[in-house]
Amino acid sequence: MPVEAPLYPANLVVSGRRCLVVGGGRVALAKAVELVACEAVVDVVAPEILDALAALDVTCHRRAYRAGEAGSYRLVVTATDDPHVNRQVFLDGEASGVWVNAADDPANCSFTLPSRVRQGPLLVTFATGGRSPALATWLRRRFEGEFGPEYLTLLEVLADERRRLRDAGLPTEGLNWQGALDSGMLELIREGRLAEAKETLTECLSSSSD
Repeated sequence: MPVEAPLYPANLVVSGRRCLVVGGGRVALAKAVELVACEAVVDVVAPEILDALAALDVTCHRRAYRAGEAGSYRLVVTATDDPHVNRQVFLDGEASGVWVNAADDPANCSFTLPSRVRQGPLLVTFATGGRSPALATWLRRRFEGEFGPEYLTLLEVLADERRRLRDAGLPTEGLNWQGALDSGMLELIREGRLAEAKETLTECLSSSSD
């Protein structure tokens, strides 16, 4: 990937899809944890694999990466300290149309992984185009305390109302969702005043949108 190439943001659905992690150390563990949390079917390939990594819901292959095998997967992550392995995996992925990420090696990536804060389905990411992973991590640490469980409650309130409107055959576009979010709903939820937050949402959606 060209270092200065602009990035196209996307959230991938990997549930039930075969993904490969090349590497068996601490970084590979972190990558595998995230893939397993997203319900991917994960294979791990490395001569040595940490016990904590092997204990995950993954299939371990204690051997070196074999040329061409990246082509059998939908998505591949390399987490090795061997640039030759990283390069081989990347070239195999390119040849087969498979997306490859190499940890801290943007030249051998067809996609990068942002630093992230997750609250259930709420996902907030920080990315620097691979130019400074340290800054992305710093931004995540700086803001992750802001996204407490009240945001998940807010999301569920909004989702429930959107679902109710759709089930009733009513449009959800063009309503004053932004006005509702600006109205203090989050603060009401933080104070435990959930019923008032729901009433505020209903009132805002009933008014005309700007």
